[in-house]
Amino acid sequence: MARVVLAMSGGVDSSASAVLLRRQGHEVIGLFMRTGVEYPSSGPGGEDRSRAEHKKGCCSVRDAWDARRVADRLGIPFYAIDFRAEFDRIIDYFADEYVRGRTPNPCVVCNTWLKFGQLWEFARQLDADCIATGHYARIVRGADGAELHRGIDASKDQSYVLWGIRRELLPHILFPVGNSTKQEIRALAREAGLEHVADKPDSVEICFVPGGRHSEVVRARRPEAVRPGVIVDRQGRVLGEHDGIDRFTIGQRKGLGIATGRRQFVLELLPETQTVVVGDYEELLAVGLEAEGVNWLCPTPEEEIEGWVKIRYRHPGVAAVIQPREAGRVIVRFASAQPAVTPGQAVAFYVGSRLLGGGWIARALRE
Repeated sequence: MARVVLAMSGGVDSSASAVLLRRQGHEVIGLFMRTGVEYPSSGPGGEDRSRAEHKKGCCSVRDAWDARRVADRLGIPFYAIDFRAEFDRIIDYFADEYVRGRTPNPCVVCNTWLKFGQLWEFARQLDADCIATGHYARIVRGADGAELHRGIDASKDQSYVLWGIRRELLPHILFPVGNSTKQEIRALAREAGLEHVADKPDSVEICFVPGGRHSEVVRARRPEAVRPGVIVDRQGRVLGEHDGIDRFTIGQRKGLGIATGRRQFVLELLPETQTVVVGDYEELLAVGLEAEGVNWLCPTPEEEIEGWVKIRYRHPGVAAVIQPREAGRVIVRFASAQPAVTPGQAVAFYVGSRLLGGGWIARALRE
């Protein structure tokens, strides 16, 4: 039996994780991470809008209450710890990336800095053996020790956002729901008497960006950095104007505010001149990418690897050759050209179901 600190978000996955860990004989301690994020109670849409958005995020007051009810029901110790200062760094990172003309992935950063960083530090203070979360992923014992693999439920797999975990932590991590489907986990919660979370909607939005209005966050944090500019094609012809590149991302087609008679996509963002470059779909395709800030969850490879990669959370993945370089960089060559390779987003490297690591996309390769 191990002492396990479980991150409890108030959702069905972490709640079911508590049930599973208890059934496995572990001593479970629940931890809710207070981030200071609150949903608006008024504004366009009033209370109805607030409640609707409340269901899509995480880390709210209601979520804390739901997590505590689960802990009380199961008879496990429960702590709510203030991580507002740490979480504030994540919001700053988010705003700064948009200002730089990049598209951030705060979920990867949150997992790396907070959920598997601060969570482990808290666990050590309690002399815990392991930490656990409700992510759909698996820890498998292999020839190299603990390996991180995709969850059994491919439609819910969350391994893509976990590549930033420090390799030395893998032996101390548990993913109780990783061997189950979402349907099985909801049924388990109902069976355990946790009806108040069993059918709770999944978190589908960034918790501090309710409604997907990311530019509001950027403009609140970095108002001095938001400046107007122009929209041009590859030949430099001005097609329109905009009030800030923070409203755009690579591959975007809707909301460009221009009319050219054919579909146009954002190809590039130039923060130095506040220029948005657009073009046809074929110009959006890349044969590969260069990644930086790479973290390996396996022994650092010395030779190229034939595997597959994901370049977005909802990306189905593509076969690729992964070529390690010096200074934490990697070159990836796709088996088939991919659209919207976006600087600032994460790329995750796999062989089979095993996550080897990942990094941040620095640039797309066109040839």
